[in-house]
Amino acid sequence: MAYRLTKITTRTGDDGTTGLGDGSRVSKSELRVDALGDVDELNCAIGLVRTEPIADYIETKLETTQNTLFDLGGELCIPTHRMLRESQIIQLDEWISEFNTGLQPLKEFVLPGGCRGAAFAHLARAACRRAERRCVALAHHEDVSEFAIMYLNRLSDFLFVTARVLNHNASTPDVLWQRNP
Repeated sequence: MAYRLTKITTRTGDDGTTGLGDGSRVSKSELRVDALGDVDELNCAIGLVRTEPIADYIETKLETTQNTLFDLGGELCIPTHRMLRESQIIQLDEWISEFNTGLQPLKEFVLPGGCRGAAFAHLARAACRRAERRCVALAHHEDVSEFAIMYLNRLSDFLFVTARVLNHNASTPDVLWQRNP
């Protein structure tokens, strides 16, 4: 494989613009660049979850997810380019179902927390929701794949269930919302 990044500091963004994958330059304040940044931040948050001691079956799914998010970044970086497929959304649905089978049904809302890995997964879930909102906003002005938005929507559900599984595996109860009397 050829080296893709031979020079990290180019100084081409010093004027407040950045290059997209199609060669065009846009302002760093554009919605598309915001969406790219939010997806990147989400990927970083998932990487943080992976620094914790977690079961291999969770680790593998999170690694796959990070690679898919990189593909999503490719879609956002090259307008009209498509990399995500419906099968990736179906896969998330299957993972959610698999993870839910070992969990107790919820009787109340869950607050972010519990064990450290679960707290990180909740942080990733919140970052995912922001990335989803940004992609929806972008879709009101420019072309965005329907699978991109569907994937992010489903991924936030998967990250929520992953947080619950991480708590379960750590024998730590979910932190439940306490209603004010």
